[in-house]
Amino acid sequence: MEDLVETVTAGHATAVKIVLASVLLALGVYQAMLMAVGYGKVRPPFLTPASAAAAHRAIGDAIVVLVVVVGAACLGYYGIEDSVQDGAPGPDGRVTLHVVASFALIGVLALKLTVLHLWRRAERLLPVLGLGVLSLLFITWLSSAGAFLVGAG
Repeated sequence: MEDLVETVTAGHATAVKIVLASVLLALGVYQAMLMAVGYGKVRPPFLTPASAAAAHRAIGDAIVVLVVVVGAACLGYYGIEDSVQDGAPGPDGRVTLHVVASFALIGVLALKLTVLHLWRRAERLLPVLGLGVLSLLFITWLSSAGAFLVGAG
């Protein structure tokens, strides 16, 4: 898998991960804004709640695909044990936080998809799950791409 990631990213796996993680965070923020319109909390004259909700669903599909692709590439290229053992000496445990937040992100996304498609009785949880996804996207980005961009990674 490591060779595949190297080939696909032309030897720039870290740079590609930073760009994709940043795109995911931007899309997550955009998703929150769309649902603020979808739930009627914000009423711009150029976007109806139904249109915002439809865009939210379409962009959400793209986010799920990107999260899975980036996660698989990270697991295949960086691994877990080596990253946690060698990655973050000191009290902050940035790499450990990144690994935990990443797996939590996959779990919350899976739960949100389960509620959307199978467990409709729990729809009232969707706003909380959506905010959970956004929060975990932010933590995951901050503990990897954000740290790299400010020179801590």
